[in-house]
Amino acid sequence: MAPGPVLRSCPPGLPGGQDTTAGGQRVVLEPAELARADALAPGPRAVFVAGRRALRTFAAELLDVPASDLTTHFRCPRCGAGPELSHGRPGYRLRGEPVPLALSLSRSSGWILLGAVVDPPAGVTMGVDLADPSGMAFEGFDGVALTAAERAALAGLAGPQLLRERARLWARKEAWLKMTGDGLATAPDTLDVLSRPEIRDLAAGEAGLPLDFRAAVAVSRTGS
Repeated sequence: MAPGPVLRSCPPGLPGGQDTTAGGQRVVLEPAELARADALAPGPRAVFVAGRRALRTFAAELLDVPASDLTTHFRCPRCGAGPELSHGRPGYRLRGEPVPLALSLSRSSGWILLGAVVDPPAGVTMGVDLADPSGMAFEGFDGVALTAAERAALAGLAGPQLLRERARLWARKEAWLKMTGDGLATAPDTLDVLSRPEIRDLAAGEAGLPLDFRAAVAVSRTGS
């Protein structure tokens, strides 16, 4: 069985709850990350940069190394892997060697949720996701995001309770798809997450998140 994940949240702030320094050193992103940031509008750019700084600092602290010693090595099932990628499953290298971390990152309403499995067994991957129920109030959500069984499970709910359950199911789907690496190449209304042992809902307020947020973590089984 894979070790339990380490979880950390960063509240909105400077920037996105993450200080720009780690161990007295400024956290600097790499060329592929900076190029992606430059292509974004100012608001999304700040969110992206905050998340990447937080992720790099998180990984460095778990490894007890300077953040500046890490180099990005993201993986995408369609694009491959390497320092030139700024998307896909997060990863870093230390002096040319892969670091012993399975990592994931999620953002919602200015908050950042980070997850890691330290020294993961071969083949183990993980995903985290964070959802603000206030963003789940748009018409048509159930039809495009939920399976028939999930829609049935939500039947009869209304108001804040309905939004919280939508957010919970969405966080479970995103955590699963990050774990598998499929992302939204898989249509969310074809993925049923009502009962999957690899997915755990975070308790209200767990990892320092707001009580009304919903979040999930998914960790693959060893060798799967």
